[in-house]
Amino acid sequence: MTPQRKKARAVAMMVLNQFDPKRNYAGPILDKLLHETNEKQRATDLVYGTIRNRVAIDTVIAKLAECPVRRIPAKLLSIIRLAAYELIYCPQTPEHSVVNEAAESAKKIASKKQTGFVNAVLRQIARHISSRQSQLSQANAKATLPQTSATGCEFDTDFLPDPKTSPTDYLSTVFSLPKWLITDWLSQFGLENARQICFASNRRPSIYLRPNRLKITAQQLTEKLRHGGIDADIVPELEMIKIKSPKDVTGLAGFAEGLFTVQDIAASQAVRLLQPKPSWMILDLCAAPGTKTTQIAEITNDKAEIVATDADSSRLDKVKENIARLGITSVNIVPYEELFSSKFEILNSKFDCVLLDVPCSNTGVLSKRIEARYRLKKKAIKELAKAQGELLKLAATMIKPKGKICYSTCSIQKAENSELVKDFLRKNCDWQLQCEQLWLPSANQFDRDGGYVAVMVNRQ
Repeated sequence: MTPQRKKARAVAMMVLNQFDPKRNYAGPILDKLLHETNEKQRATDLVYGTIRNRVAIDTVIAKLAECPVRRIPAKLLSIIRLAAYELIYCPQTPEHSVVNEAAESAKKIASKKQTGFVNAVLRQIARHISSRQSQLSQANAKATLPQTSATGCEFDTDFLPDPKTSPTDYLSTVFSLPKWLITDWLSQFGLENARQICFASNRRPSIYLRPNRLKITAQQLTEKLRHGGIDADIVPELEMIKIKSPKDVTGLAGFAEGLFTVQDIAASQAVRLLQPKPSWMILDLCAAPGTKTTQIAEITNDKAEIVATDADSSRLDKVKENIARLGITSVNIVPYEELFSSKFEILNSKFDCVLLDVPCSNTGVLSKRIEARYRLKKKAIKELAKAQGELLKLAATMIKPKGKICYSTCSIQKAENSELVKDFLRKNCDWQLQCEQLWLPSANQFDRDGGYVAVMVNRQ
């Protein structure tokens, strides 16, 4: 007998009950449970949406339902948060369906009195919603939680900080982001850019595919996907493909044959700026999972000599897996500790280029690294920058005269990017900056993450 499949809400509830942003990650928990439902994408959206917007949701619970969040039992709080997320951010889902199913979920784990409490809290929230989807341009900002850059859920009473007089508090609350980070963005980028970064950090990120140019063109892959019922668009000038509806990429036509790699638009720019040549010997020092390693191999027609390593040797298995799937032969995977042994001592001074995609704060990819907003502390940026600087110094010792370092992060913080590079160049006069670029996260039609790239040349 085939076991009954769970609804998306039930799976999402199981994940939220096991998830603690300071203790673990939602992704691995969700991956283990998705097989229990036929609504995989909806369950994923419910989990990540609830977590991304948790501060805003808790503000609604506390101020409109007049219920201190800290006093609500954890399992009941998960039910209320999930239902509140749907009421506020999923206007297409009927209100009665959201409230009734939340009450049914409570019945299974709680007393009659507690179930009544859940029902009362949600009905109080629903009662205060004047429009589940208003145009932001016409809505009362102090009573509206943004859903997209154009729409929001409007309530009948002011409960949010004033965006004009308290922009830091406002952006921090409605986008569930740390105040110190908002302050930093306002200082670096100004109010409007900071606001757009916030929208991008809370978006449902699109899936982009990088065609394996060793096997197929962007046009050919797009046609193959469309033939398989997948609607897709080619990103102008980048030869990358946007999948219009969320899908499990491992099940897409062409994945098993190695016809593409999943990669964000911004992440693809580092190798494009580097412009590696087939004659080069290249070291990818922080290679796992191999997305940029394989991009280098594809751009150089699989003719460059590429060495891939990573300080976390266990993650090199993923590099090996991706190389095999894509049919790449120019990459030699070397365990990190072996790279610095006598066996490779001569090799380490002969690289034409080192790609240095360093571990970072992830402030450019908060829509995907959803837990980062609750874990990252301001002092951690300084600690990360120190480690990044040490990696940059190490890379500089491994380059031929006239060789290059391609330094990249998925952060948009100056301390990890331009300031760090300027400090390196100031202390190392033999190096000069060839080019650098910062991409801010965007929620536009071809949405993207944020990131930074600097290419430096050894003048010796």
